[in-house]
Amino acid sequence: MTLGSNEGFAVPERLVEHARRFYAEGGTPATPRVAATVLLLRPGTGGFEVYVIRRVAEMAFGGMYAFPGGGVDPSDSRPDLDWSGPAPERWGERLRLPADAAQAVVCAAAREVFEEAGVLLAGRPGGDVLGDVSGDDWESARQALVSRRTGFAELLRRQRLALHSDLLVPWSRWITPEFEPRRYDTYFFVALLPDGQRTRDVSGEADHTMWVRPADALARARAGEIAMLPPTMVTLAEVADCADLATVPAVAAGRDVATPITPRLELPGDGGRPRFLLDPRNTSI
Repeated sequence: MTLGSNEGFAVPERLVEHARRFYAEGGTPATPRVAATVLLLRPGTGGFEVYVIRRVAEMAFGGMYAFPGGGVDPSDSRPDLDWSGPAPERWGERLRLPADAAQAVVCAAAREVFEEAGVLLAGRPGGDVLGDVSGDDWESARQALVSRRTGFAELLRRQRLALHSDLLVPWSRWITPEFEPRRYDTYFFVALLPDGQRTRDVSGEADHTMWVRPADALARARAGEIAMLPPTMVTLAEVADCADLATVPAVAAGRDVATPITPRLELPGDGGRPRFLLDPRNTSI
């Protein structure tokens, strides 16, 4: 299942208003904040499923279905973070980032998926990945992380755990269009839900969550049943093309995960329908 590079994407009215105001006033683009988001995948009937959440209306991109994720925090680059799997230097080569910046992006991905979905991509250093982390003690730890009363490195150290970076597979990079007042430079990752763990509807930033087949989620978005922005729709289409879960890492290994993709908003002057377009030179669709 693919989306053509010249396929238009429906644009929420509030985004059109932002764009018209920005260009009319000669606005200066905001500097994008580096962020990370994770497509959690699990086996499902007739293939595999992805976990999506709907952002609360009060947030940036509120009402949109997306994947768990958020901005990189200064604590994500702490040198005392216990780490297992490919070293930050290797991640830096893959993402074309300095080692400390690559660590921060990978750490943010793991931290955000724990904050927003209750899934912890960690385990004993050099050992097995944790199973069930839904108990009250883990929930207290998660809440402390969300409120920034503790950092991810500190949480792992207290539990004698290490972030298992090998559980994350880089997929793509997207930058929010220049007219948006809140812009993000987001690295997309995929991760298989660890055995024994389950997602929990714990995030105060989401008002609905669901596991759904990527193709079904995309079909519902195209039909207008649920709202999604182009990065989510394109990524769903790309992942849906994978034959099974085992195929996903192999496909990811051949992708350009460092060159950013930025949707371009077309605003016809003849009263035509505004739509997002994607540049075929920097996206695989």
